[in-house]
Amino acid sequence: MKRNSYSFGLLILFAIYGCQPAPVNNYIEPTAGTWKPWVIPANDSFLLPPPDKNVLQKDLSEIAAAQKNIDSTMRAQIHFWNSGPPAYRWQSIADDFIDTTQNYLRVYALVNVAIYDATLAAWKNKYAHNITRPASQEIKYEVLAPQTPSFPCEHSVTAAAAATMLGYLYPDKADSILEVARQVGRSRVAAGVQYPSDVKAGFELGVRVANYIIENRAKKDGWDKPWPGKIPTEKGYWKGKPLKADIPNVKPWVLSSTNQFRSVPPPDVKIDMEELKAFKRTHASNYRAYRWEFEWPWASVLEHKIMEYGLSNNAPRTARIYALMSISDHENQIANIESKYVYFRIRPDQVDPTYKTVFKTPPSPAYPAGHATVAASQAEMLSYLFPYDAKEFHALAQEEILSRFEGGVHYRTDNEAGAKLGKEVALEVIKRAKQDGSDKK
Repeated sequence: MKRNSYSFGLLILFAIYGCQPAPVNNYIEPTAGTWKPWVIPANDSFLLPPPDKNVLQKDLSEIAAAQKNIDSTMRAQIHFWNSGPPAYRWQSIADDFIDTTQNYLRVYALVNVAIYDATLAAWKNKYAHNITRPASQEIKYEVLAPQTPSFPCEHSVTAAAAATMLGYLYPDKADSILEVARQVGRSRVAAGVQYPSDVKAGFELGVRVANYIIENRAKKDGWDKPWPGKIPTEKGYWKGKPLKADIPNVKPWVLSSTNQFRSVPPPDVKIDMEELKAFKRTHASNYRAYRWEFEWPWASVLEHKIMEYGLSNNAPRTARIYALMSISDHENQIANIESKYVYFRIRPDQVDPTYKTVFKTPPSPAYPAGHATVAASQAEMLSYLFPYDAKEFHALAQEEILSRFEGGVHYRTDNEAGAKLGKEVALEVIKRAKQDGSDKK
């Protein structure tokens, strides 16, 4: 009986999987050089001259010499930079630079687009020159060698693109972050999987791509423009200082404008406030409220799915994932903030100063709810990227959305409007994603 039940369960599982899209190409992604970039005009705009064969022969000697001098520090660096795809470590590095709540929208989008476009340019060069990985009796691979052409080094391309963009955004730290980026290439040479000329070419390519994006996007994205509006002084509206006053002027990556999906006007707060006051909090509801206020579970979910879907060694595919998720966050939050500062909906603790929230109310208008916007957008984007786990993502989104009501900082209708907005924005980003050529076999 148990055996039959088990077999039946497998049939159900196979049936579910059979309804899903085909798996991604492979770790190599030989066509990634044809995918559509976000900013650079074309992937072949940055073609590199091929490395000289005499240089490659000299490089082999340099690799052998570097491997003889591997110490515990270098071994740690080899491990650190080889853990996950090339873009992986740069997510947390970028996070360490971010100095304001709203700045992360711009930083992550620019950094991950720079990584993505640079990776596509690197793949165009890899398959144009098709240089095999270093190999000689004196060289030992310290890590698993990627099954892609060697030139240019994808880790160096990624590091240089990310570091150059971060250096532009945080000029006081530009020199130090570029030195960190150079460590990446040295670790790949010591690991035996890249020629020094791969590293040099990759670094230069990453810098060139990032500088192109800085000149043609970052300097023109509108984040420095003054806010054209003003806070209403009449009774019944939210009072406070806008988190990021210039958001309505920010240039979207995908949306036609920040108000493309503007939320409809909110209802009167009276009924919403009565519903909020009637809610009986529990230890479980307080836990959910605290969790989603002070943690960011979506980041670990994303990293787990990259691993579970076998993408840890797939540089182009993961660069695309990070770029799409960052752009989605950028779009859903500039759209959310635009609506917030149109309606200036009053927060619950401003309606009734005696009303106690679980934690301090965020300093922004109530409608639409920012967490609900993010949650719905994350669920849609992740379901597109990792379709087998859509149910998991939507359940997690519902928990985040509910937590804002449970914490007492949002009305139910704030959450409903935010969830609607987040889904609309995500579907618009997905529409662009489906046109980038990455699904072609």
